[in-house]
Amino acid sequence: MVAIEDAPVNEFVEPLGMRVLIRKDESRHQTRGGIVLPDQAEIPTITGRVVEVSLQVERDADFPIEKYDKVLFHPKNSIPVDFEQNNLLYVVPIEDVVAVFRRHDDQKPLRRGKAGADDDRPADDT
Repeated sequence: MVAIEDAPVNEFVEPLGMRVLIRKDESRHQTRGGIVLPDQAEIPTITGRVVEVSLQVERDADFPIEKYDKVLFHPKNSIPVDFEQNNLLYVVPIEDVVAVFRRHDDQKPLRRGKAGADDDRPADDT
């Protein structure tokens, strides 16, 4: 790729196959209780925000993951992307995304098969 000196270069990373691009959260050097951790005791961070979703994942209803979702992922098979100076971007296979953080006010993800089955049942007060 040849870049013209005066024109800005717009580069982006698009994951292919069953993968997503995740910006890893910063590693914590302090616990929630305020205890400062030494560098060798750094807590590994395996949460991040989805930056981009491949077309295959986007079209698959079994994976209700969207851009900007906060996710928990297993970092073993993640591929670091040398795109930014601090290198917080990773291409992650969809199988390694183990959870999506949701809020109560968010809509439930659409599921195949039993859509609406739980909505018609009366609440169990036992």
